[in-house]
Amino acid sequence: MKAVVVEDSRLAREGLVRMLAAFPEIEVVAQAEHAAEALPLIGAMRPQVLFLDVHMPGESGFALLEQLDYAPRVVFTTAHADEAIRSFDFNTVDYLLKPIRPERLAVAVGKLLGAAAAPDGAAPAEPLALTDRILLKDGERVHLVEVARIRCVESHGNYATLYFDAQRVALKRALTAIEARLPARQFARISRRHLINLAMVAKIDEALGDGYFVELDDGRRLPMSRRSAVQLHRRLGL
Repeated sequence: MKAVVVEDSRLAREGLVRMLAAFPEIEVVAQAEHAAEALPLIGAMRPQVLFLDVHMPGESGFALLEQLDYAPRVVFTTAHADEAIRSFDFNTVDYLLKPIRPERLAVAVGKLLGAAAAPDGAAPAEPLALTDRILLKDGERVHLVEVARIRCVESHGNYATLYFDAQRVALKRALTAIEARLPARQFARISRRHLINLAMVAKIDEALGDGYFVELDDGRRLPMSRRSAVQLHRRLGL
């Protein structure tokens, strides 16, 4: 499992890398001192996991995650316990308080390896086809929905909202687990929070700042990073 360590303290960063060397399943492919240094490294390496400090010079660890166009698993490392609740808005596996003890790190790595085998704690399910139908429970109602009718999925940390037709359903599943089951040729991740059905794309507009908006056929407009826009143009172009 490829990992990037982002930590502003050199001693803490090197100490964590040394401790991670005890776990052959974790390969530290890069280190960074702050978010600005980490962002291009993460974009190039595409690690499965980040060991990420929350408070750093410049942008925070949370701000870094919001700029990514995919959702790596995250082990937060911080001296501030009061950030724990917000950390679970992301694909958080564990939250380590400094100074990090080797036995506590071992617990976090165990969680990472378990999550890699089964993202939501269950046995991995078979990928779905567009013509497959899935059961979606919405309170007392149960919908039987063809995969092709799914318009988009929006992440809320370890939960997600799935949109189909003119309806939406809340799911107790992380976006990464849902993405793993949907057909990769038909569904594309356009940001850390959004997965869309390419058949439902009406147009793509450039934003006033950096990035783009994807407009779906129901008028919904979703933000998209520049990197994702390039990938989407390749997939949708002739």
